[in-house]
Amino acid sequence: MKRLCLVAAAAFLVCGPLISCKKGTVEEKEITLVMAEVNPAETIAGQMDQAFKQKVEELSGGKIKIDLQCSGILGDVDSVVALMMKPHSTIHIHRMSAVNMASYGCSQSSLLGIPYTFASKEAFWKFTKSDIAQEILDEPVEIMGMKGLFYGEEGFRHFFSTTKITGVKDFEGLSARGTNDVAMQGLLAGLKTKSVPVNYADLYAKLQTGVISVAEQPIANYLANHFYQVAPYMILDGHTLGVMETIITMEVWNSLSERQQKILLEAGKYASEFCRKISRDEEDKVKAQLVKEGATITEVKDIRPWQAACADVVKEASSVDPALYEKMLSFSRK
Repeated sequence: MKRLCLVAAAAFLVCGPLISCKKGTVEEKEITLVMAEVNPAETIAGQMDQAFKQKVEELSGGKIKIDLQCSGILGDVDSVVALMMKPHSTIHIHRMSAVNMASYGCSQSSLLGIPYTFASKEAFWKFTKSDIAQEILDEPVEIMGMKGLFYGEEGFRHFFSTTKITGVKDFEGLSARGTNDVAMQGLLAGLKTKSVPVNYADLYAKLQTGVISVAEQPIANYLANHFYQVAPYMILDGHTLGVMETIITMEVWNSLSERQQKILLEAGKYASEFCRKISRDEEDKVKAQLVKEGATITEVKDIRPWQAACADVVKEASSVDPALYEKMLSFSRK
């Protein structure tokens, strides 16, 4: 009921034209844009969202307010996107993972979720400054009716489990939850697991009840969502970087003035840089906290067996645009 009330109330926040004319001059109205986040506010994603919110409100002098709702209060990813794709949506901005974008037909975003695409975070951040990065942000305009505003990353994604895993062979026969994209499903198949579809909001409960025994997340999300309480073993395989894209509905974007659009883009640049810094600094703190909480962290000394396990799906997943994927790989070689 609380969620329905929040969504209903949001309908009143953006309505009518955002610019009005008075005696031949153009005056921008004060507006509120509702932003949905499935993760808690203390996660890297949540902190990036808050940085974006603060910068938008600062640059606009309070004329643009961001009503940020974290922890899935406005719904899970699928329900939020379904609402945003309807006319006059009551949710206007959403932070999504690149693999979620891929599940809605954004094939270029799907390349960002292919295992071992970026050798380091530095390679990814070089990529974000490129023309092809902007091309990928613009891809959902025609496909979803959304525009990408800026990138972020939650750190490399790792597997965690209810029983200890020390290498590739330990995955065989286990029930695992992964994102529903070709690359991740191919990796799970290569590891010889049984893939089980689980909504992110239900992940903790499914681990707790034994429906699945393996899942994967960036390490900061593993801590913030308390997954270590039910799946206390994490192996730092770093199969993919948790790339994020923040999107806005084209209906709202087109209703903004050019100045308002520039404010959102400038705030997006600020939020990206903020994300880059906290992601860099956060991981060691998170590892130490997890050990303190009783989690067992296993380092991967030889990544080659993991790469071998996903070789077939890397070839398959990159076939949607081999030339673009080769350009993305080049940032890890520079």
